[in-house]
Amino acid sequence: MSMFDELGDGIYRRRYESLDLNIGVVIGDDGVLLIDSRASHRQADELRDELRTLTDLPVGWVVNTHFHWDHTWGNARFPEATIWGHDRCRSEMIENGEVARQGVLEWMPAEYHEMVEEVEITPPTHTFAETASLHIGRSVELGYHGLGHTNSDIAIRVGSVMFAGDLLEEGAPPSFGDSYPLDWGRTLTTLPNAELIVPGHGDVVGARFRQTQTQEIQAVAELAKDGHRGGKPFAELINDGPYPGPTMEAALGRAYAQLDGDL
Repeated sequence: MSMFDELGDGIYRRRYESLDLNIGVVIGDDGVLLIDSRASHRQADELRDELRTLTDLPVGWVVNTHFHWDHTWGNARFPEATIWGHDRCRSEMIENGEVARQGVLEWMPAEYHEMVEEVEITPPTHTFAETASLHIGRSVELGYHGLGHTNSDIAIRVGSVMFAGDLLEEGAPPSFGDSYPLDWGRTLTTLPNAELIVPGHGDVVGARFRQTQTQEIQAVAELAKDGHRGGKPFAELINDGPYPGPTMEAALGRAYAQLDGDL
């Protein structure tokens, strides 16, 4: 039984137990395109070894869905590849990568510190602002649709499959730490239609899941706007939203920061 799930002709995803993270694989004529590169050099090396069970073709492209460490810190282990991402994915990794590393070290158990410290933070070498097309023997469409989980999330469309990164998350609530809750719901409504959607974490989903999560995130935005308009501290609203308390605290805090003009 393959460790890769085939979602279409030459289109795969690998779901890892670590962080419940999804990696996309698209096999082209002369090379492989990876969607995200995992969270460390060691994890990226494991991915490279596993790719040999699918194909002998080299990795020609890596596409980062956004700048977060768990999706990009394997980039350096694919030096032969062209690395693509949004303009702000590159700038965030350059300007704030070491801050992110210190943040990870603060909560990660000590036995993993060496793994984190050895990472060479490697931003995308090729960027775009709105759309880009990669022709690898088939068309791979990259699109930025607006603020959401971060300021630089992109969706990748290949045939009937869309890789959505952390714009969608299955199996756990969305992560709001670097998010823009007032915009996120609208951004989700503008993503291209797809039969299969691969979220950044969790199981493959479809249109119904996307619609439900969109409505939940829009409900968070409306709750924040109503509370802010009424002069309520967001802490009073935490139990009124669709997600557990810690998630709502992060989501409402970011939404209030947006409403205050601080983001």
